[in-house]
Amino acid sequence: MAYEKCTSRTVESGSSIRLGANWDGEGTNFAIFSAHADSVELCLFDPRSGKETERITLPEYTDEIWHGYLPGVGPGTLYGYRVHGAFEPENGHRFNPNKLLIDPYARALHGELEWSSAQFGYLFDAEEKDLSFNEEDSAGGMPKCIVVDPGEYDWKGDAKPRIPWTRTIFYETHVRGFTKLHPAIPEALRGTFEGMGDKAVVDYIRSLGITSVELMPIHAFPDDQHLMDRGLSNFWGYNTMAFFAPEQRYLGPRGLAGFRDMVRAFHEAGIEVILDVVYNHTAEGNELGPTLSFKGIDNFSYYRTMPGEPRYYINDTGTGNTVNTSHPRVLQMVLDSLRYWATDMHVDGFRFDLGTILGREPAGFDQRSGFFDAVGQDPVLSGVKLVGEPWDIGPGGYQVGGFPPGWAEWNDKYRDTVKEYMKGTPGQLSELAARVTGSGDVYDIRGRRPWASVNFVTAHDGFTLNDVVSYNDKHNEANGEDNRDGHSDNRSYNYGAEGPTDDEAIRATRERQKRNFLTTLLFSHGTPMILAGDEFGRTQHGNNNAYCQDNEISWVDWSGITQDGRALTDFVRRIVSLRQSQPLLRRANFRDGMIVRWLNPGGEDQTPEQWEDPAARSIAVYLSNHPWHEGTEEWQEAIIAFNAHDGPVVFTLPERERGPWKAVVDTNLPEDADPRAGEDGNSVELAGRSIVLFV
Repeated sequence: MAYEKCTSRTVESGSSIRLGANWDGEGTNFAIFSAHADSVELCLFDPRSGKETERITLPEYTDEIWHGYLPGVGPGTLYGYRVHGAFEPENGHRFNPNKLLIDPYARALHGELEWSSAQFGYLFDAEEKDLSFNEEDSAGGMPKCIVVDPGEYDWKGDAKPRIPWTRTIFYETHVRGFTKLHPAIPEALRGTFEGMGDKAVVDYIRSLGITSVELMPIHAFPDDQHLMDRGLSNFWGYNTMAFFAPEQRYLGPRGLAGFRDMVRAFHEAGIEVILDVVYNHTAEGNELGPTLSFKGIDNFSYYRTMPGEPRYYINDTGTGNTVNTSHPRVLQMVLDSLRYWATDMHVDGFRFDLGTILGREPAGFDQRSGFFDAVGQDPVLSGVKLVGEPWDIGPGGYQVGGFPPGWAEWNDKYRDTVKEYMKGTPGQLSELAARVTGSGDVYDIRGRRPWASVNFVTAHDGFTLNDVVSYNDKHNEANGEDNRDGHSDNRSYNYGAEGPTDDEAIRATRERQKRNFLTTLLFSHGTPMILAGDEFGRTQHGNNNAYCQDNEISWVDWSGITQDGRALTDFVRRIVSLRQSQPLLRRANFRDGMIVRWLNPGGEDQTPEQWEDPAARSIAVYLSNHPWHEGTEEWQEAIIAFNAHDGPVVFTLPERERGPWKAVVDTNLPEDADPRAGEDGNSVELAGRSIVLFV
């Protein structure tokens, strides 16, 4: 590509302290880490033509940071890097100055990634089965970094809601999928941050009682070539290529300001914004993958390579590469990115995809890894919500309960147990008891609290709640992989028909099971997470791996909400309100003195033999404050009775001196529980597959 060499521009030494492109009002300081490069060229581009206009060799190298200061260069400038060094894959080095590279600290990107052979640092000879240096210039098909003004936004006194963990309810959703078909959002804003922050969206989420919106990945990511070849795209976004830049397809007319507008709108409604972040791997894939950024800047530092064979990557993520957070500069990048989103962008917390990776050191997962230690003492990050997905595919990668104090974790034990119990799998009572009461067998250590267990039944990965009760098998044919992709272990049940049906009995059972799942979730100790749309029965038509479906399969169909869906939404509002108003349903501390008893249908304490009875599917939990909190409207005792049998079961409730038990919630009666329950003696009948809350 032709360019104009810089001959007269003043280039000062600048500073190595702050990485990235940092404008100070008069010029921009450029600084980039590379321990093994020979030199680094800063490339500037014309914003109109997209042509490269200048290459400027950064003049200084300090503490493995290449840096330079350009007076007069300011916001809006398009730039990228070319890094010179050895192309020795066998030694872990993949430098190729023909490849334009994204600044790891870029705050914004311009232009899309246009795939071609030019993005690859090598040429692969299929006959010789060998690699050779690729001299094709990639700049024409690469996104360009943008210098931004970090102080140009007026937050207007925005304050973070700082919701206590004991009141937190997560709502996992997708910026584009949630807003693309929303009729109240102006069409130009649908699918964008500005659409997500629209009053109609914010008011709806607030009406549910949700405290914390968890957004699926919004960091910049590409569409994979193999998906584009099939007419698909990377919808979920778990393939980051820039950790500071928001994904361009989610930007509306106001650009970066639109993201901040969204955050401010949620904060004004008292709702937190949580980002799902992917620091475990990047979009550059394995040793045959493209050279977009890190691989060409300093491959050996940024990635974990195979000991003795650094040509190859350690693949504990299953995506081809693993980010090397054991390296201090790579760890710094992750921490700087998190602080940027928490401070400059006012985000309230993070959910870490394959979070176990971040705790890995060369010897394996370690609670005292550099990452965990650094976050735990960081004055900013230690004060935001931190949620780990506690597994990866590497050795010792399953770490539910293994994260350090201060962290919450996605608890798949909860998900699997509740699914198995609801569909009637034998022998689930003891597991159900542990999960409903906060998974103390997992989290009651080192002063951790029940909130450390993020309880969920559904998430983006897997069936929606509607599909959990409508399909026995996955139906991923639209993904173009012959239905081979996605989990086969869904623990779902269709109750007599695969998919939609006109059978009223099946439909009634499915609706009751949806209420059972949501009631269990919201009345369990721990932190509940609801998948967006489950509150009205959203379907993906049996697709349990819709990662590549940027279409009606994944988009929320607001116009298709049925009468049953609206009734379910009202039910969810009611049980969320009960959870938030009654501390008995959201225990704060395993050491609070709360009395927890498990009762059999006869009203007696569950015996060891009954716990082990594989045919038993009915049980009740008795909860009581100790001591009682007199003079308050808060419940002092409650019973939650579960019946997973097909038919009715009679429960005998314990006698009490303060008056009869009253049913407050009955999933068999979605609008109002029977107020007479418990008044004519202590025997009450629970309908088949139902849950009743008595107070």
